[in-house]
Amino acid sequence: MARITFEVPPEAAGSRIDAFLAASAEGLSRSAAARLLEEGRVLCGGKAAAKNLRLAGGEVVEADLPEPEALDVKAQDIPLDVVYEDADVIVVNKPKGLVVHPAPGHSDGTLVNALLHHCAGSLSGIGGVLRPGIVHRIDRDTSGLIIAAKNDAAHLSLSAQLQDHTLARTYECLVTGSLKEDRGTVDAPIGRHKADRKKMAVVSGGKEALTHWEVIERYPGCTYVRCRLETGRTHQIRVHMAYIGHPILGDTVYGAKKAVPGLQGQCLHAVGLRFIHPRTGELVELSCPLPQEFQTQLRALRSRR
Repeated sequence: MARITFEVPPEAAGSRIDAFLAASAEGLSRSAAARLLEEGRVLCGGKAAAKNLRLAGGEVVEADLPEPEALDVKAQDIPLDVVYEDADVIVVNKPKGLVVHPAPGHSDGTLVNALLHHCAGSLSGIGGVLRPGIVHRIDRDTSGLIIAAKNDAAHLSLSAQLQDHTLARTYECLVTGSLKEDRGTVDAPIGRHKADRKKMAVVSGGKEALTHWEVIERYPGCTYVRCRLETGRTHQIRVHMAYIGHPILGDTVYGAKKAVPGLQGQCLHAVGLRFIHPRTGELVELSCPLPQEFQTQLRALRSRR
């Protein structure tokens, strides 16, 4: 049994405890949080919490996560671009097209299958059967750095760092159009699209989502942008940039429906990762180069200036 602990910030006052847990614990859905509450596995202020409890802010919420189920996902010898690895964590430069974890339609051939082979089964169990070791996710057609935990202690530490922003992720992308300012912040809640449940959208009542952005270079009809995440909502950068009128180049879900020649998926890359090592307490800062097709797009844009 693994226990996670969160202090409720003032801005979460009025939130239901199941929604707060789902927003705070990476990989924990609201339905899973509700089950933990029903089973008496969640304490608020040291007392068992009701599923419909409204938080006041300042409380300490503790949740006992069940022991992981027996793993039934097979290990597969899939090449990995390992950027950093030790006994506690592994950081991989994920290529476009590689799904992070098994899901309907992608039962194998995922990053999880590759990690199980590479790490010889040494991954944390907190993520459950289908997501062993996975602390955060990257979209299938987004490339770049992703970290996985090799044991539960490392997983809990990294999950807590996601909440307090010690674990910081930096992305670079090409967006359509010309941003008027040199930098800014998109503070807009994200939830399921009301008409298309496969998509995300900025919606009233969605989960808090903050994206900081700054312009790196400008080109005719396109802007090279660096984004830093404070939260990690599904499709966050893609949704936020589309929301301010500058969808990511090649994003046929949130932008133009026509694919960009020479570009698979959106031109979005997780270029940087910073975290406190869960065992040593030392700051680890990592980066990786832009993928070839991103660099090709940049060269073409620069040649037209």
